[in-house]
Amino acid sequence: MQAVVSGRATGARCEECARLDRAHSVAADTMADDPRPYHVYLAWFGPGMVKVGITAVERGSARLLEQGAVTFGWLGQGPLMAARRAEELLRAALKVPDRIPYADKRVVRADLPGPGERVAEIVELHARVGRLDAWPESLRREPFEPVDHTEVFGLAGLPPAVGAVSELVAGGVVSGELCAAAGPDLHLLTGRGVVVLDTRLMTGWELTAAGPGDSGLTVPVRELKDSSVQDGLF
Repeated sequence: MQAVVSGRATGARCEECARLDRAHSVAADTMADDPRPYHVYLAWFGPGMVKVGITAVERGSARLLEQGAVTFGWLGQGPLMAARRAEELLRAALKVPDRIPYADKRVVRADLPGPGERVAEIVELHARVGRLDAWPESLRREPFEPVDHTEVFGLAGLPPAVGAVSELVAGGVVSGELCAAAGPDLHLLTGRGVVVLDTRLMTGWELTAAGPGDSGLTVPVRELKDSSVQDGLF
């Protein structure tokens, strides 16, 4: 059976296959018998953008790099279901989400505060988590040791992004100077300014190097706006 995959898809799967793939993942709670130990973490992506998540201990900080976490810190380590209960506890008791939209992450990367402010929110949350009584007994708490990815991603001095590639098209060109790479996002300096390319869009496409005559962007690009700023009164 064949299916057309949308040019806006971030994986080389149709919608039905994507649902099946997610149904057999840790995120969908269908792997309760996974024997591996898991970390619970707090990740910071920008002011007011903190999330809780879990990742297999054996993966180290790879998951945080994949998500584009600017700063993060471990909360605890233990069995999968204990890590899941801790994640649910933070969502319910402290209102910490388990997802931050990529669209929100992209618009703040060029205007991040200094190191102290970047870590302040998760320092405060880590302390509050330590005072929660319902923490799973089998999950070992970990001291707060922040890790910062600003230099790894190349975010220092990053110009604001004006747009993001919304989809790839046959014969389309994406050309620019790489300014930063955070998670799946490449920030490219083009003739239009900095445009973000989500590399997940590239899955399944046959790619070739741009030729001497190829320049700029000939793929659809949508304008980036800070969703935290109101356009006007309502």
